[in-house]
Amino acid sequence: MENTTNFTLPHTIENCIGEKLIFQKVIHEPEGDRLLVENFVAPGSGPPMHVHWLQDECLTVVKGRIGYQVEGQKECFAGEGETVLFKRGVYHRFWNAGTQTLQCTGWINPVNSIVFYLSAIYAAQNKSGTARPESFDAAYLLTRYASEYDMQGMPGFVRKVVIPMTYQLGRLLGKYKHFTGAPEPLRNGISA
Repeated sequence: MENTTNFTLPHTIENCIGEKLIFQKVIHEPEGDRLLVENFVAPGSGPPMHVHWLQDECLTVVKGRIGYQVEGQKECFAGEGETVLFKRGVYHRFWNAGTQTLQCTGWINPVNSIVFYLSAIYAAQNKSGTARPESFDAAYLLTRYASEYDMQGMPGFVRKVVIPMTYQLGRLLGKYKHFTGAPEPLRNGISA
């Protein structure tokens, strides 16, 4: 068992919309630690268009059919045994494009704060009971980790006014105590 940012691996998270992610183990490599993952996605589910500014992500389909899209490109599909690579800094999304649970294995490189970040996102979705994370937690995560991750599709007013105001209000109301000990955000691949 290995510890990465206060999580002992393997570490499993699930959200209320049919996604389960297992962070299996870390492989130490010269270009950065590689996190091995396994995910299960219910039909029609999957993360919205997002970006990992500092990480590459790779998924290989074990069972089912994955739909995926890179920003500005057409939707694509892959089946069992096929691999999809999302390069760092490129907006992308994927979803279960089949009728059975999609199962993939894959990796994220380097690890950075991904175990904490995705665990917090799933917990915030479970709080809200929807795909949209609870507002205060979402504002915290989108603000604190803006140098590492971003979500696409938010109206400009929400991104520039609502999120920062919600974040500040959450600070004033003490809404972020459960984030005590959260990893420091990275800037250009190093701790801020």
